[in-house]
Amino acid sequence: MLGLESYRLVADMNRLLALLFHQGVLDEQFLQLQQLQDESSPNFVSEVVNIYFNESEKLLRNLRTLLMDREQWEYKRVGVHLNQLIGSSSSIGANRIRNVCVALRAASEQNNRLGCLRALDVLEHEYCYLKNKLHEFFHIEQQRVLAAGIRYPNPMQQQQQ
Repeated sequence: MLGLESYRLVADMNRLLALLFHQGVLDEQFLQLQQLQDESSPNFVSEVVNIYFNESEKLLRNLRTLLMDREQWEYKRVGVHLNQLIGSSSSIGANRIRNVCVALRAASEQNNRLGCLRALDVLEHEYCYLKNKLHEFFHIEQQRVLAAGIRYPNPMQQQQQ
């Protein structure tokens, strides 16, 4: 049975998710990702999202480097990084990031370097916002698990029995 604190934390998580969906930051793909989490993989979503953030930071750095280098400016190279970022953002439901990537790709295909730099600034802002909000979400979820006293089976103990 969940205690009052656990219910409050679940409500906080639901409010935060509702805000992110209302703002268009996340889409239904995030909910589908959550449905893949169970007792055998209780940290599945946070692990997938952490991988996403690690890879995305590399892609954002590469994009910034490419766009700042006036001699090496080539939209095809930018497009490769953007396609990776669009795909991974779509897979976790990062809707606004995906949308900004599409706008950045359009500016890139038009050889609009200034438009690309502006879109990259927006992309980096959206990335930071998503990262902060999902960090907050996972922190609340961790508190909820602790408050509920949920204990996941220890695979090492099961093997010994």
